[in-house]
Amino acid sequence: MFEYYQNPLIERYSSEEMLKIFSPINKFSNWRKLWIALAECEKALGLDISDDQINEMKNHVYDIDFERAAK
Repeated sequence: MFEYYQNPLIERYSSEEMLKIFSPINKFSNWRKLWIALAECEKALGLDISDDQINEMKNHVYDIDFERAAK
């Protein structure tokens, strides 16, 4: 359900690749990847961020609770 973008016009105008690019799972996992990159840069600049914290973020890039987010 969250692997493809949902819209009434998708059957007519979108390819499967485009549906995946704009899917909720892709959108939110890309945000998480950006947060990881930010945390790694902040750590390099001296902020108190441990490798364990960054690895925890990396382990949960695709663990998105869409039902909870909808609330």
